[in-house]
Amino acid sequence: MTVEKKNMRSGVICLTVVLAIFVCIAWQMGAANMLNTIMNTAHDLLLNTVFFLMGICVITGAIGRLFVEFGVVNMLEQVLRPFMRPLFNLPGVASLGAVMTFLSDNPAIISLSQDKRFAVYFKKYEYISLTNFGTAFGMGLIVIIYMIGQGYLAAPLIGLFGAFCGCIVSTRAMQHLLLKSHPEYATEDAVDERELEKDQAPETDEPDTLFVRILNSLLDGGRTGVDVGIAIIPGVVIISTLVMILTFGPNANGSYTGGAYEGVELLPAIGAKVDFLFDWLFGFTDPHQIAFPITALGAVGAALGIVPGFASQGWVDGNAIAVFTAIGMCWSGFLSTHTAMLDSLGYRGQTSKAILAHTIGGLAAALVAHWAYMLFMLVA
Repeated sequence: MTVEKKNMRSGVICLTVVLAIFVCIAWQMGAANMLNTIMNTAHDLLLNTVFFLMGICVITGAIGRLFVEFGVVNMLEQVLRPFMRPLFNLPGVASLGAVMTFLSDNPAIISLSQDKRFAVYFKKYEYISLTNFGTAFGMGLIVIIYMIGQGYLAAPLIGLFGAFCGCIVSTRAMQHLLLKSHPEYATEDAVDERELEKDQAPETDEPDTLFVRILNSLLDGGRTGVDVGIAIIPGVVIISTLVMILTFGPNANGSYTGGAYEGVELLPAIGAKVDFLFDWLFGFTDPHQIAFPITALGAVGAALGIVPGFASQGWVDGNAIAVFTAIGMCWSGFLSTHTAMLDSLGYRGQTSKAILAHTIGGLAAALVAHWAYMLFMLVA
């Protein structure tokens, strides 16, 4: 088959699939409402999610560079090495990434890892797996506090334990997949030490003052955060918009107006068909509960927004909150950020491995949270 025929066939297939998706959605919502909803949802995500994440990246990038400049990274490497290596097969310095993402969001790990003085501690397979490691703690503090604010205390903490276990599964699964396809990554350094020396600022006769060191660290780290914030725009806007329109339904009046976050409720309908599986694995008691993990694939902040509505309808209990916390933390919008994060590291080709490993890790987190909650209820 000639190249022209192959291109023609692939073009026809692509056009058919895209048209089928939009026609099915427009059939229920109306073409005008569908287009308005897509644009309004994308616009709202850009303003209220992407720029929020960019702000986080700027702040955490600045703090991370400050920690590197003044030796906090070296201290963590020495103190936490005994714990990090057995659990995550990572250097102790990686714990700084966990703290940063827990306090902010998963792209913060990239702001940190792009500093060569941080990356020098890692082999290539460890360095690439930071995407999975950091994502599993993304927005952890926000998720836990939000769930506690819904009137639950023990369940979110059980969910934190589940996310921790899911992080171990995701990180080690990613490392296994990397070494299976690229065994040379086990010995190759993430950063060449000669490159590190070249990247460092040349010495001057007069050393920088303390104030100048602080100022330069904050500004250089913040600039890196801006770059990362721009890099995540396509993933957040495109993937999250699609997830939202397939998850949510019409507005409160039961009609379509073209407003943001309206949709066709396809994913909850699918969840209703296999609710027996989610009931056995995660203890879900209502098919609508599947909307939380599906939405968390794109943006955990948006997923948190549906919890009060679930609570008002009586669709959640302590077990659901524990599972939501675990899977919300562990996944934390990884579908919308993994590609951009790996692209920022220079390993976009490993995206499929990262997504597979993190999908498994999130499911493991939810599974552990469910059964840990059941055990807690037995002994409480």
